Amino acid sequence: MKNIAILGSTGSIGKNVLEVVRSHPGRFRVVGMSIGHNIDLLREQMEAFDPLLVSVADPEAAERLKGTLPPEMAARVIGGAEGASEIAAMDEAHTVVSAMVGGAGLLPTMAAIEAGKDIALANKETLVMAGDLVIRRAKERGVELIPVDSEHSAIFQCLAAGREADVSKIILTASGGPFLDRDPKTLWDVAPAEALAHPNWEMGAKISIDSATMMNKGLEIIEAFHLFPIKLEDIEVLVHPQSIVHSMVEFRDGSVIAHLGVPDMRIPIAHALTWPERINLGMERLNLARAGDLSFRRPDFDKFPALKLAYQALKIGGTMPVVLNGANEIAVAAFLAEKIRFPEIPLVVAETMAREERKEADSIGSVLAADLAARMQAEAVVEAFTLNLKQKREMKAGK
Repeated sequence: MKNIAILGSTGSIGKNVLEVVRSHPGRFRVVGMSIGHNIDLLREQMEAFDPLLVSVADPEAAERLKGTLPPEMAARVIGGAEGASEIAAMDEAHTVVSAMVGGAGLLPTMAAIEAGKDIALANKETLVMAGDLVIRRAKERGVELIPVDSEHSAIFQCLAAGREADVSKIILTASGGPFLDRDPKTLWDVAPAEALAHPNWEMGAKISIDSATMMNKGLEIIEAFHLFPIKLEDIEVLVHPQSIVHSMVEFRDGSVIAHLGVPDMRIPIAHALTWPERINLGMERLNLARAGDLSFRRPDFDKFPALKLAYQALKIGGTMPVVLNGANEIAVAAFLAEKIRFPEIPLVVAETMAREERKEADSIGSVLAADLAARMQAEAVVEAFTLNLKQKREMKAGK
């Protein structure tokens, strides 16, 4: 039996992990869970999976949860942001599923690596922010780092078809999100609910917005650069609206190996948890005859400037990917709060990158310092955009 700890158990990835566990009783045991604040769902998960320890980042929410539990269960609850790192390093866990959202996942993932735990990595920001540091430390600790993102899981599996030395190109596929064929001029009036409506995948709010701007694919470019033996110029993105081909690897002889499957996160999750084995998930299988035509096209960098920003950040290097990520998190939160408009998300990121200087990302401390500076800078940019939006709304209302 494999013992797993889940960082972000109430998020979309975390819930899918628990579905995989539920479908294979006796194969896995959930020994630890960490969450942000959704204590109602966590209580249900605790009752269903009986973990040894859980953490709630919000201390007040942790106390409220304790008040609703029997004493023996309440004793297993810890509160505070540092609790996720404690879950990640707990002795009983064999594998840690890193599924927290955003930069908050970096320190707990590093804690798991330091503790020698294998990582099923769904938190792409960990590698975006500190890829060199994370990969180096994982190798030093003998830690397996298995990707959970559908695209990187696909590449991981395709690479089994040949030698790393023979890889000539990695091709990441992207659905294009809900606005792929939308006139860019109409995106200024997009409401958050529209941007959250992904055509193929069920995801959390932040990643859904990232998919709509294609920043998600930009972050995945950076993640792929750190995960796999490839140069930046050999990472290509193709828009594939059907989300059937999850990514491809081209080898030097011209062969292209593709990974296909239904768009369901349980597949890459199960692969990460059981690799090198595979398990039957008892779910819908891919029916290519019913799927119809599969199409591919190059992304429009003018329509999706977030992609261009990601390439730019990686080329600059150092702490610039940290700045990209931190600014994007602030911009996405501002859009969801209706403080800025949808096309202003990449504008906030671009302006923040222009204001911040590149520094060396030679320690976790320098990464965290750059992240904090980027977020503060992005907040100032958002404030200026918000004021401008307020003025335009007042003028439109005739005030």
